[in-house]
Amino acid sequence: MKPRKNARRERGNERGGSYGKPARSGGRGGSPRGESSRGGSYGSNDRGKPRRTNVKHSSKGKERELDGTQVEGRQAVREMLIAQKRRVFEVYIADDIENVAIVDDIIALAADQRVPLHRVARKDIERMARSEAPQGVIAKGAELPEADIGEFLRGMGEKPFIVAIDGVTDPGNLGAILRSCDGAGVTGVLLPKHRAVHITPTAAKSAAGAAEYVPMALVSGLPTALRQLNEAGVWIVGLHDAADKSVWELGSLATEPICLVLGAEGPGLSRLVRERCDVLLSIPMRGALSSLNVSAAAALATYEVVRARRSTT
Repeated sequence: MKPRKNARRERGNERGGSYGKPARSGGRGGSPRGESSRGGSYGSNDRGKPRRTNVKHSSKGKERELDGTQVEGRQAVREMLIAQKRRVFEVYIADDIENVAIVDDIIALAADQRVPLHRVARKDIERMARSEAPQGVIAKGAELPEADIGEFLRGMGEKPFIVAIDGVTDPGNLGAILRSCDGAGVTGVLLPKHRAVHITPTAAKSAAGAAEYVPMALVSGLPTALRQLNEAGVWIVGLHDAADKSVWELGSLATEPICLVLGAEGPGLSRLVRERCDVLLSIPMRGALSSLNVSAAAALATYEVVRARRSTT
């Protein structure tokens, strides 16, 4: 698929243009519809020896933006310590946790960085937890730093690969999307400031540490942010289950500066977001179901961009 010159001035042509038009409704495809939802004080310890302490936990505080201040799960906590992108205030480990390599890593990393490490009762870990399975490890730290759209656009010669998320509300899916974005080398992720989930403990755990590495920018209005990207020369490609063209037809467009837009659970892409897209593509569905979970759709689509870019280098 060869991109059209000056297509941004011809957005009206996407309805019947060379990239195909968005079908009205009821088509089969792979929009990310149908998201499922399952579902102490700061100081030093004896090196490598977590001390037992009483847990005092409060959810009160200022309204958070990107959040990420409480991280749960062994892999997510270890990556938080490895990344060193923000201050880690303290780590809590269950006193009956099994002696495995990843726990030893967390203890050693915390000691090296002089992060207080508390050994607490398993019931205290469960009481503090805000995800379903904290795996006996919780860390508290500074809020995740927010990126800016301008950061994604600097160095346009490197062909930015941006992912925008339109109102996803399930934290497990957001975390899985971030994990795919990290694996695919995505430049950055756009998240709406309102009516969308941010980095909760469940999202951080599902991301398995990817939230520490993938730059994320919060935007007040996603359609406005997409227009800003568009005006900077970025192609806006939306996943929409009723689109006539499939992601396998992305072709050479993948080698251009690109923003892949993923829709919310249930309704898919909002009308205003669809109107900002240069191209709408679907994921072909060959079975009985009409769409994929948004995180599965994100994995397929991001790696299709990776595949297309590798085939041209």
